[in-house]
Amino acid sequence: MSTEFRKVAFHTLGCKLNFTESSMLKSRMIEKGYQSVKFNDKADVYVINTCSVTDNADKECRKIIRRVKRNNPNSVIAVIGCYAQLKPEIISQIPGVNLVLGAEEKFNLLDHINSIHADSPVSVLNGDIKHVREFFPSYSRGERTRAFMKVQDGCDYKCTFCTIPLARGRSRSQSISNTMKVAQKISESNYKEIVLTGVNIGDFGKNTNESFFGLVKELEQLNDIERIRISSIEPNLLTDEIIEFVANSDKFMPHFHIPLQSGSDKVLKLMKRRYRTELYTNRIQKIKSMVPDCGIGVDVIVGFPGETQSDFLDTYHYIADLDVSYLHVFTYSERADTAAVSMDYSVDKIERANRSKMLHILSNKKKELFYTKHANSIHDVLFESFLNGQNIGWTKNYIRVNIQSDKNLENKIERVHLSNFKGQLMNGELII
Repeated sequence: MSTEFRKVAFHTLGCKLNFTESSMLKSRMIEKGYQSVKFNDKADVYVINTCSVTDNADKECRKIIRRVKRNNPNSVIAVIGCYAQLKPEIISQIPGVNLVLGAEEKFNLLDHINSIHADSPVSVLNGDIKHVREFFPSYSRGERTRAFMKVQDGCDYKCTFCTIPLARGRSRSQSISNTMKVAQKISESNYKEIVLTGVNIGDFGKNTNESFFGLVKELEQLNDIERIRISSIEPNLLTDEIIEFVANSDKFMPHFHIPLQSGSDKVLKLMKRRYRTELYTNRIQKIKSMVPDCGIGVDVIVGFPGETQSDFLDTYHYIADLDVSYLHVFTYSERADTAAVSMDYSVDKIERANRSKMLHILSNKKKELFYTKHANSIHDVLFESFLNGQNIGWTKNYIRVNIQSDKNLENKIERVHLSNFKGQLMNGELII
């Protein structure tokens, strides 16, 4: 069937990595004649890029598919991504699904979608994740002022709570030289900032005898990009040389996101994390000694099997004493085919919710403290959106800023005087 004037809509669940892959696949479809529309609009083809982190993926898929079929009963529905790799049989039984593509097959979406119609029987293409070795580069395009660039995929870690190795396979990346070709393409596209993303970006180069630090040094030489940001990196892979390089760089932003998961060494051991709190503390202290104003985000999981009230309080007090800026709090959910699902001493779900609430409150306090420390200071802000006279953007150290102006400043970097913390962001005024 001709693709001319066929409308396609994407819906992406989960992480920035999924976002970059959806963006790349959508761009390919547009190049082949498809017209991109918003997901709530009527489309001929709907693509749902799924996540496997939480336990409600099946429920979410069904809800989205029902909505799609209300919009256009004659549409083609393709479900791709992590959940499609883990549970293709379950997805294939959802009424309305025409195509299910796993971890590697999703990159061949165009090869399959043109021959499928709304009344076609469901087709499932889902290879053995152990055989997935190829790396498919991608970056977000046309939707943000910051480009999210995928530099690594997969994970060799065996954390007991995580399905990502089962959904995305082993760690892999391109060579530094090939990665730089993608970065150069981004630099020619009017973006001001690149955000490096992946499953475990600190493992970049394992399969090419290179390193993430080697990539960082090369990216520093990139022309026409003013900012580069590291999205998330494991504490045991965040080396002194990376911290020192970022501290002295004009291009790499003073902002790290460092997963912790628990402030209890007992729980970290149960999770099979590759560090303990002593190393984590060392990383934070190293960063703050070199870049006192650095923004630091932390991932933490509450309610892991075996986490007693005492263990949780260890986590709470440990984080309370850390000089960090904000938390991403995840409530543990049982995931099939993980070691944690069969562990003893499950935490009651109401108790999980109570612990999550406590850490969310702590996160708000951390964020307010970090933001208000920068009141009455001047920062360069990259503005990302403009709506109803409000320009929203980010400082180098990841403070979200709002200024009132009739002028659209989207994709511009401006000097801003930060005034006061209100809501979840800092108000500021342009320095003219």
